Amino acid sequence: MMSTKPSHTLVQLAVLLAVCVVVLGAFTRLKDAGLGCPDWPGCYGHVLWPETSEQIAAAEAAFPDAPFEHEKAWPEVVHRYFAGSLGFLILVIALQAWRHRHQPAQPLKLPLLLLALVVAQGLFGMWTVTLKLWPQIVTLHLLGGFSTLSLLWLLKLRLENRQWPTPTALRPWRELQRLAMLGLVLVLCQITLGGWTSTNYAALACPDLPTCQAQWWPPMDFRSGFNITQEIGPNYLGGQMDGEGRIAIHMTHRFGAIVVALYLAYLVYRLTRRELGPQLRSSGLTLAVLLTLQLSLGLSNVWWSLPLAVAVAHNAGGALLLLALITLNYRLHRATRPW
Repeated sequence: MMSTKPSHTLVQLAVLLAVCVVVLGAFTRLKDAGLGCPDWPGCYGHVLWPETSEQIAAAEAAFPDAPFEHEKAWPEVVHRYFAGSLGFLILVIALQAWRHRHQPAQPLKLPLLLLALVVAQGLFGMWTVTLKLWPQIVTLHLLGGFSTLSLLWLLKLRLENRQWPTPTALRPWRELQRLAMLGLVLVLCQITLGGWTSTNYAALACPDLPTCQAQWWPPMDFRSGFNITQEIGPNYLGGQMDGEGRIAIHMTHRFGAIVVALYLAYLVYRLTRRELGPQLRSSGLTLAVLLTLQLSLGLSNVWWSLPLAVAVAHNAGGALLLLALITLNYRLHRATRPW
């Protein structure tokens, strides 16, 4: 049974827009276009980007340390406009939630939290440019994008107001809730590791599989790789970390992938047991497909030296896996209890 609340259609649109923003953000970052526009919120002082030879000459004179490159400017501008549109839509959703706040079961705190998060994301977007791709800021900006998408998805589920059926003889219900929550936490940690790998240009630190630099345990500098207090700038484009620090990041991401894969495989096994019913079996099979896809994309990134399309798809796959786990947790906590 499902009875949708006001703003449900707007939230659905916002979810689709948030997916686009996450994918465009990954495309911009992986194309090394994060500084395609050296100023903010404009691009070389333009609403879009300089087009004529006179405009380009004036732009390069104004920013002598940032030569204009069209192939890097347009992804950054497109990403900014999509993000701005998403922010405006979330503002409308928050206003709608406030307007209908007295209706039963109308979420209010969640839309307001989303609005605050969007404001923070705007600041992180600005600091990404002004602090010249400082890894801490870029990673937080990436996590902010995933968080915005996740909270919008949760808001969509809440606005649908659906009651999920529960098998009558389901004894391990609370255990499944704990297992699903831990799976969600592990995937969030792995996404964070993936963001740190990307922002420190460590994705190709190990170009071979299953070894790294033709060694099972290559020299690694974890202190350097995970130094979150490193100083700012002057410019992190291409990265400033030494090889052993990047290898430490890459290998940690690999080990994390193994842990997450094994754990989610066990979760899939528990969800697909016959007595749990078709709803949870469907969730388990969805997780299995997304996990297989994500592992394949991760391995392909190494085998084929980080092709742009595969790397962007790997980011999108992480987002889909996250949404699947949020849905699973929501179902387990919203289902009618068997006691």
